[in-house]
Amino acid sequence: MLKCIAIDDEPLALRQIAAYIAKVPYLELVARFNNALEAQQRLAEEKIDLIFVDVNMPDLNGVDFVRGLVERPMIIFTTAYSEYAVEGFKLDAVDYLLKPFSFADFSRAAAKANSLYELRHNQRPAQEPETEALPRDREYLTVKADYKVSLVRIADILYIESEGEYVRLHLANGTAITTLFRLKNMETALPSDSFMRVHRSYIVNLRAIHSYIKGRIYLNDSEYVPIGENYKEAFLNYIRQNFRNL
Repeated sequence: MLKCIAIDDEPLALRQIAAYIAKVPYLELVARFNNALEAQQRLAEEKIDLIFVDVNMPDLNGVDFVRGLVERPMIIFTTAYSEYAVEGFKLDAVDYLLKPFSFADFSRAAAKANSLYELRHNQRPAQEPETEALPRDREYLTVKADYKVSLVRIADILYIESEGEYVRLHLANGTAITTLFRLKNMETALPSDSFMRVHRSYIVNLRAIHSYIKGRIYLNDSEYVPIGENYKEAFLNYIRQNFRNL
């Protein structure tokens, strides 16, 4: 059971989140607040696993609130403005929900948090070291997840997403594998002619790119990753020089 708090200055939005949490069996809402300052006191008194927090709030906005946390629980941002998503990614948020969001959207974000929670609490780093994600004949990665070692075909990886000490490999068949490994180490393990770091939290398979539109790299018609400002120039240079080969 994940202990949650919800923070939003809009009463209607706060009630909606509370109603959604009540529908998810592994979530427990222990408190809700209409401002982040009140939430800080509760966090000092009780261990919380997951915070649903609005970005655009008076006095103390959600991003600054999360940035100031010494011990940071898992975070899911809620916002009416898509441009704030980049800030969320920089803070290693589990996900962000763009208002208005459906229960299906909420449920997917909650499931992502639950998977990450289970990985963190079920794995034993002292006995089970980080995945040795090293290329084998430049075709496969050896990935340790769910207490087993799997061979993942490199060409089947669409993109890789950082989740703190973990990474999530999103595959062409629609599945994803989460493993204990840091993104910077994964970057060195992958062939540089096919994979590129495009964001603090993302690596993409250049051969899998569907399109690039307004700061978003699409891997198919609906799935995309954002591109960070510090990575944009290198990415655009690659596209200009190699687009015909993608």
